[in-house]
Amino acid sequence: MSKKTGRAWVFGDDVDTDLIYHNKYLAETNPSQMPQYAFEYYPGIENYAKEVKPGDFVVAGKNFGCGSSREHAVYCLQYAGVPCVLAETCSRIYYRNAINNGYPVLFVKGLSDAIKSGAVRNGDTLEVDLDAGSIRDLDTGMEIHGDAVSDLEHEIMEAGGLFAYMKAQASK
Repeated sequence: MSKKTGRAWVFGDDVDTDLIYHNKYLAETNPSQMPQYAFEYYPGIENYAKEVKPGDFVVAGKNFGCGSSREHAVYCLQYAGVPCVLAETCSRIYYRNAINNGYPVLFVKGLSDAIKSGAVRNGDTLEVDLDAGSIRDLDTGMEIHGDAVSDLEHEIMEAGGLFAYMKAQASK
């Protein structure tokens, strides 16, 4: 996976799945169409879907993806080209949906405080190394370390998700 560089989209704590992907769009079943609805109801960032670019990062505080279980909340970011979610913590169900779909979430202790203090801001350029768990804000100079993606998670992501991973394991 190595290092990736992109722009930060900064969110606070307790970002629930209705803010990531509102339930009024749950009838959409094509993941490639889901990015157009991402964060449509997040106060102050309603234009996210129109402005996000492949390689941008979602940066959040504590409890990202809380609320109801929906894979749409993973797909809308994954299919927008967001390489991973950086969060201090996230809900267990969001995390499982992400890993099962081969989408990385990097847990970064202290990220909520870094957001609140302005050490990482909307639009900053970040360099993220998923294998090492490191984040460097190229604009502010902040360096922070998270939990690296585990070997098993890495294998699941490389396979394209849990089903593909299990299929590959069964054929060995």
